[in-house]
Amino acid sequence: MTFLFRTLRFFTGIALFAVVACAVPETGPAEIEPLLEGEASQSGPGAPTSIRVRTLVQWLKEPWGLDFLPDGQILLTEKVGKLLLIDPTSWETREVTGVPKSADAGQGGMMDVLIHPQFEDNGWVYLSYAVELDGGYTTRVSRGRLQGDALTEVQELFTALPAYNARRHFGSRLLLHQGMLFITVGDRGNRDTAQDLGTHNGKVIRLAEDGQLPADNPFVTSPDARPEIYSYGHRNPQGIALHPHNGQIWVSEHGPMGGDEINVLQAGANYGWPVITYGKEYSGDPIGEGTHREGMKQPLIYYTPSIGIAGLAFYTGSQYPQWADSLLVAGMKMTRINRLELDGDGLGKETRLLGDLKMRIRDVKFGPDGLLYALADGSRLIRLQPPE
Repeated sequence: MTFLFRTLRFFTGIALFAVVACAVPETGPAEIEPLLEGEASQSGPGAPTSIRVRTLVQWLKEPWGLDFLPDGQILLTEKVGKLLLIDPTSWETREVTGVPKSADAGQGGMMDVLIHPQFEDNGWVYLSYAVELDGGYTTRVSRGRLQGDALTEVQELFTALPAYNARRHFGSRLLLHQGMLFITVGDRGNRDTAQDLGTHNGKVIRLAEDGQLPADNPFVTSPDARPEIYSYGHRNPQGIALHPHNGQIWVSEHGPMGGDEINVLQAGANYGWPVITYGKEYSGDPIGEGTHREGMKQPLIYYTPSIGIAGLAFYTGSQYPQWADSLLVAGMKMTRINRLELDGDGLGKETRLLGDLKMRIRDVKFGPDGLLYALADGSRLIRLQPPE
């Protein structure tokens, strides 16, 4: 039965499902107890499954993003300013040199990493990160060619303007689709800028993969708008993924107290923040005009209370029984992964995973082996092991 997410409220007393993490010996990965999985509507513990959780690397320093090279090696960012190359056999890590300097400032630092789909031909790796600029901080995106353990030929592609003293809401997820680079940028804690087309803040940016401006961007001929803008009215979008069947781009964004959203991206669309929202001020006071306004998009789903929504990943494989086709959603505040079944162009039944780990889940991504990898708590890389 399809959930009616726009009216659904999750109770803080609902049990979270999964397992308690264990320490990993220096000799290699460690397996954790069998995974528990249960429906979102359940109030008791979920049923054990044959899926297990394995910690692959720990003692990481605030891991933020990851992606996979064609040979299975993993590139992983640490917010403190490092890019690591991880061997998928030994799980040893090596630091990549030549990485551009970032500013570890509040919620900003070295953030997302994206490997070009034709990496074997061109070697391009894309990075998003916070930088100091004009006495403040902002989001920048660069790319470089990975040669061994070094990033070379680094090019700056985009810098969000203007910079602000605030150290939050950098956004910063990356997606390449049909030769176009999509960049999510948060409102930087200056919420009204999300409605101001004269700034890059609170927007999704669209550029050609080499940083050039596409001639068909929706605001390219608007004299008072930044031509790189693709959509606006976003608060702090930290997840982006391509739908496997219809080619839509889906974006997740943090609400304030409640009102986390998943949106279907459309060119030139206004997603409402801060004029409309399902969230409230942390004091409990209302924000804006309510939840609806003509000309502003409604989310596909929203979460109240907030789950601290972060990375997204679609799944269409066969390694995890009864999972296909699904959307996996990382949750930092509620320390879990939400799995939502795809229902046509929308979403259906939801289940919850990993809640008992008590770890913030920053990102989720499927590797070339078809298995689900996640960045947990700010210290470790984990993998969900399918039934043997």
